[in-house]
Amino acid sequence: MSDPITLNVGGKLYTTSLSTLTSFPNSMLGAMFSGKMPTKKDSQGNCFIDRDGKVFRYILNFLRTSHLDLPEDFQEMGLLRREADFYQVQPLIEALQEKEVELSKAEKNAMLNITLNKHVQNIHFTVREAPQIYSLSSSDMEVFNANIFSTSSLFLKLLGSKLFYCFNGNLSSISSYLQDPNHLTLDWVASVDGLPEEEYTKQNLKRLWVVPANKQINSFQVFVEEVLKIALSDGFCVDSSHPHLSDFMNNKIIRLIRYR
Repeated sequence: MSDPITLNVGGKLYTTSLSTLTSFPNSMLGAMFSGKMPTKKDSQGNCFIDRDGKVFRYILNFLRTSHLDLPEDFQEMGLLRREADFYQVQPLIEALQEKEVELSKAEKNAMLNITLNKHVQNIHFTVREAPQIYSLSSSDMEVFNANIFSTSSLFLKLLGSKLFYCFNGNLSSISSYLQDPNHLTLDWVASVDGLPEEEYTKQNLKRLWVVPANKQINSFQVFVEEVLKIALSDGFCVDSSHPHLSDFMNNKIIRLIRYR
């Protein structure tokens, strides 16, 4: 048994053995730890590699077992593939390619279900009429909620690349709010005439935009139209058997299916 070796990969520490690191001699790690390539040290004397530390655990486990073991909700496939390319672990690269083919086949048939809710909320805000002169005003505001579920996590990623929250003067992809790979909840408001821009930030009110059309979504009708465009372009079609036609036309429930 060789002595343990501690690696600092992007600030994350891993402890393993020399035999594990050189288990694939033709890889970059094999070259580094067989003396064919120089290694860097951190301030503690650990071998330092300036790469992503989070996904290195999957690479290290592959070196140990020669098996690719990923959690079911793994969302960093692209990053892991790039890291595998960097370390040049060819069997891992091949295993990732097989995994992506498997995931692609599983994604072909899919279901998309969206439940929509809306209510009207009265908000109060101040309006600056002149220097040091303010008046109190109020207005009704439409508040929207969309619960989106899809068996295709890739479609939700696609949706996240098209829909953006507008808040505090910035656009941010809804992908950053995607904690469950198959479920997404959106909450946003319609623009209110006369409401100062800073009040949206002050009252934590997010608006919703679709890109690259740069269109603000101020109604469920527009939301449904834009989501349908994205879904239909990805191979979905309307499930005529469910929900009830009146629910679909009234923008309450949307269900689409995809067969490939």
